[in-house]
Amino acid sequence: MYKNKADDGRLNLCGRKVALLRRQMQPKVSQRAFADMLQLAGLDLDKNAVQRMESGQRFVTDIELKILAQVLRVSADELLK
Repeated sequence: MYKNKADDGRLNLCGRKVALLRRQMQPKVSQRAFADMLQLAGLDLDKNAVQRMESGQRFVTDIELKILAQVLRVSADELLK
């Protein structure tokens, strides 16, 4: 059977970890500021897309995962744990 949701109904596996790492950044980084950082890295997401991703209401592509990991300075594997 094809499965495109996590067991808890979330549409991605990395959103919670992205939110945690973003909140731990120093100085503090808002979702809007994080979206700006992603845009500078070449990923065109706005604040609403970041919010949906972190809450599990949005799919995350492999390309997005790679850039998220670069901006957060962790491995892609770390985001999927």
